[in-house]
Amino acid sequence: MPIALAPLNTEMRVVKILVDEKTKKHLESLGVLVNSLITVISSVNGGVVVIVKEGRLALDRSVASKILVA
Repeated sequence: MPIALAPLNTEMRVVKILVDEKTKKHLESLGVLVNSLITVISSVNGGVVVIVKEGRLALDRSVASKILVA
């Protein structure tokens, strides 16, 4: 499921990232990798705020819809 639809405050595993290479490398530098753990703490209009490792990251709707979690 896209991360924008993930339940709040539940740790999920990233299974696929469907963005262009430039965006993928940027997300990887921020800690968003396939098989990494991510927790959604806020979701508004498709945009999300997530906890990745020890930091918080805001993702807009277009990117959040392309990060798949399970």
